[in-house]
Amino acid sequence: MSRNRYSIGDTVVLRADLTRTASADRKCCIVGVLPAAEYGEPQYRVRFGAENFDRRIFEGDIDATETDLPARPDDAAAMVSGRPWLKPLSTKAAK
Repeated sequence: MSRNRYSIGDTVVLRADLTRTASADRKCCIVGVLPAAEYGEPQYRVRFGAENFDRRIFEGDIDATETDLPARPDDAAAMVSGRPWLKPLSTKAAK
């Protein structure tokens, strides 16, 4: 199972093909990450700005050369001095 390169909120550019021409708006926003168990390739739910419905795409439909990936720290860099950034026991509820 491959790891997803994109996450929710990323803006991606889809490849031009028979249904999407090079002159059409190909930028869309990822609104969901779908499981890839059946096909082996990561799948995403995306939405174009002028549409009010979602589309399902595969990672291979994304044009990686035109899509700018945001800089994300990897799992090792997210850990500071060996501790996770989230401390669930540090939150106190009022009585």
